[in-house]
Amino acid sequence: MIAQDLMDTAHQLVGGGKGLLAMDESTPTCDERFAGTGIPQTVEARRAWRELLVTTPRLGDSISGAILYDETIRQQKKDGTPFVKVLAEAGIIPGIKVDTGEEDLAGYPGEKITEGLDGLRERLRDYFQMGARFAKWRAVVSPAEGLPSRGCIEANAHGLARYAALCQEAGLVPIVEPEVLMAGEHTMERCREVTEETLRSVFAQLSAQRVLLEGMILKPNMVLPGLRCPKQEGVDEVAAATVKCLRRVVPAAVPGIAFLSGGQPAELASARLNAINIISMSATARLPWALVFSFARAIQQPALEIWRGRESCVALAQDTLAHRARCNRAALHGEYTTAMEPA
Repeated sequence: MIAQDLMDTAHQLVGGGKGLLAMDESTPTCDERFAGTGIPQTVEARRAWRELLVTTPRLGDSISGAILYDETIRQQKKDGTPFVKVLAEAGIIPGIKVDTGEEDLAGYPGEKITEGLDGLRERLRDYFQMGARFAKWRAVVSPAEGLPSRGCIEANAHGLARYAALCQEAGLVPIVEPEVLMAGEHTMERCREVTEETLRSVFAQLSAQRVLLEGMILKPNMVLPGLRCPKQEGVDEVAAATVKCLRRVVPAAVPGIAFLSGGQPAELASARLNAINIISMSATARLPWALVFSFARAIQQPALEIWRGRESCVALAQDTLAHRARCNRAALHGEYTTAMEPA
């Protein structure tokens, strides 16, 4: 029955016309964002921010799952209600980030390897008992000049596959996130080449580790030019390049693709997601997977800038968060327009 349970959960996450809220920032990352908006970098401030997120009214209308961090999955509302229970009551499936971050890859200057496999089997069992039903592991690949190396791609692909196999053994749907970074001067075509090469390696390793493709979700980057690239292609060009890349390398057995935002501005991420789904709905595309979102900053950041740690701004921040979630849900149906944005 575990295979059927995995497939059912994966379908619930991507098959209902909703997306995922990534609220799995590590403590250092969360504190860094707080510092940028003048919020105290304390346990209580992080708890209060996360309570704001999970208690946003009608969040479950647009969000199917929420990715939590280790600190977050153990936290509660002020009244003592665990966040996991709050999410479940809103119809949102709780998930958990389980990698422990990137470290320098020995022998490969400028490249990273994701750590966290040691003790992962036991941690996954604990998270399942806490109520998590899916997990996430992020690996990063840099398309800088002369990079990435084949060794870096293969090492990270192997780590993603081992993580995914352990997740499924524990009854958790693995979200597999190989991210080609946006930073740099690389062209959109270079991003497509690196993304395609990385995904080919990832799916080869997933097959080697006997991962059930029907019981996993892919979380890739969109095919984008680097942030410092002089040529910045339009929304439709990005969408076409992204779909072309994915059709070449992602097996039809995978139930869904949940795009990461990777630091894109919120409205631009929604517009690109919308254009991708317009292609997917065309009669000639016939794409086999659901195309959804798994955004962090592209949903959270506008609300964070309003909240800034002030209790008086909670309601307005929640309205802003819910608005961004609704915009991205509309994008899944090809219905997002800039007219939806406030003046």
